[in-house]
Amino acid sequence: MEKNNVIGKSIKENRTAQHLSQKQLAAMIGVTHAAISYWENGVNIPNVKDCWLLADALHITIDELVGRTGE
Repeated sequence: MEKNNVIGKSIKENRTAQHLSQKQLAAMIGVTHAAISYWENGVNIPNVKDCWLLADALHITIDELVGRTGE
């Protein structure tokens, strides 16, 4: 995983914390499990719509998804 892959790291951390497989998360937001894998590994980044869907499915904010903190 790339060092700069904040979104991918966030997806993986939140997905695994909720005991979801890549296939389960993919089904929840209407993408392939390969898309989840690509995002988590920094191959691609999700578009804005998919970021909203991911945040909703993972019960986090967009700010949390993109690694933005209140600091």
